[in-house]
Amino acid sequence: MTPRTLALLSLVCLGLSAAAVSQAAPPDPPTGTPTKPNIIVILADDLGNADLGYRGSDIKTPNIDALAKDGVRLENFHGMPVCTPARAALMTGRYSMRQGLQTLVIFPNHRYGLPTDERTLPQALKDAGYATYMVGKWHLGHADRKFWPQNRGFDHFYGNTVGEVDYFTHKRAGVLDWQRDGTFIDEEGYYLDLIGNEAVKIIEHQSKDQPFFLYFASLAPHAPYQAPKAGEDRYADSIADPTRRTYAAMISSLDEQVGRIVKALDDRGLRDNTLIIFSSDNGGPRSAVVASGAHSPEERAASGVTQDVLPASNGTLRGGKGSLYEGGVRTPTIFNWPARLQPRVVDEPLHMVDVMPTALALAGAPANPVDKPLDGKDIWPTVATGQASAHDDILVNVEAFRGAVIKGQWKLVKVALLPGKTELFDLSTDPDEKTNVAEQNPEVVRDLEGRLLAYAKQQKTSEWMKAQPDYLGAQGQTLFDPDFDIDDDGMPHLKPALPQP
Repeated sequence: MTPRTLALLSLVCLGLSAAAVSQAAPPDPPTGTPTKPNIIVILADDLGNADLGYRGSDIKTPNIDALAKDGVRLENFHGMPVCTPARAALMTGRYSMRQGLQTLVIFPNHRYGLPTDERTLPQALKDAGYATYMVGKWHLGHADRKFWPQNRGFDHFYGNTVGEVDYFTHKRAGVLDWQRDGTFIDEEGYYLDLIGNEAVKIIEHQSKDQPFFLYFASLAPHAPYQAPKAGEDRYADSIADPTRRTYAAMISSLDEQVGRIVKALDDRGLRDNTLIIFSSDNGGPRSAVVASGAHSPEERAASGVTQDVLPASNGTLRGGKGSLYEGGVRTPTIFNWPARLQPRVVDEPLHMVDVMPTALALAGAPANPVDKPLDGKDIWPTVATGQASAHDDILVNVEAFRGAVIKGQWKLVKVALLPGKTELFDLSTDPDEKTNVAEQNPEVVRDLEGRLLAYAKQQKTSEWMKAQPDYLGAQGQTLFDPDFDIDDDGMPHLKPALPQP
């Protein structure tokens, strides 16, 4: 049975079954403000590091730009190489290798999910008295109801559980994946408009007497590249490539929803006591191995474009989605809370696992049980006052065949597949990772290799590899195929990565 058939059968079954850490105290809040803040996490999907207005892009994002201008910009914040590991890190405050979710993503035919013995961010916030809501993309388990968001701490969930769906039909492989609290619903509307409508309704009906947590998990700008025609027309005169034009419209649509969320908070009188965190799970894709859906050569030619170009741009950062290089894992991240945070730029190394312990500290929630210690740190002192990162080191990711770790200015990237490769970069002078300085710094290499090996020994066996032992390539190609090559972005390719736009 082919992987495509398995995927379709799994989704059909899903549709049928559905139809039947010590934490530092935060600074005192302003007088008259409730102690526990509302917390909103807005997570973009596959957003290119350079694809926001405030980062110099031609894509229009005035609402996100406003968050950046009035908030704290974290310029050295790291997500994970791909979707599922990043979401696991966000939801648990623990490195995804501890759950066996470190490799690739949960495919539609997979049966596993985020282990149910993991304490999630919404569960912890519920224990602290919060109402908890999620809209958008889950991607931490779909094949069993026990993995669904409403069974992992969310009072309410509206969105999709698999990795991607059609933005208009909300289906994948012809099977509906769109639900409200466990009931699958077939409704019309553009993905971003629908989750934006839901988020606004949640805010409008939220009691001022109870703090709330809202996880707004945008599918955009993840493939398939789809947007309303009116959105694309905004870029008709400025962006020639049709795929990038659609991609730009998707990001602008996300920006519109951000503006609606902020306005709803203002209208409800909740803005002064609400922390908004904006980030992305990983960098923009620079290889067709990890992103599909670009316009056909004929469509590009009709627009006067002859070069094959994937739409996302990570600027000068090396690599993209799926790689361990900065273009794959360094994400534009903003903490915005005008009543508590002064605008600043923070260059300290931070990670997605830091969101949960920081939120728990602000909420006064109890620490994790001793058998599930958090890898993340409470980064509020760094965000609020610019203090140094509390991390001794940061694990970018570790798998059976590769890994990367950061300590201060240094970053080690190691590929274990023969013949293997060890690279060391000084991110303070070389954030684009152009120069491998491993030979000049053998003691640093030994230190970081020792740290990476220590993490590797702690990792749980990859659930992805257990589910698909014959496959290691992101599109079902065996990684040991002699026609494969490990390209500059650290990913296996049958052909070179596509150029930056």
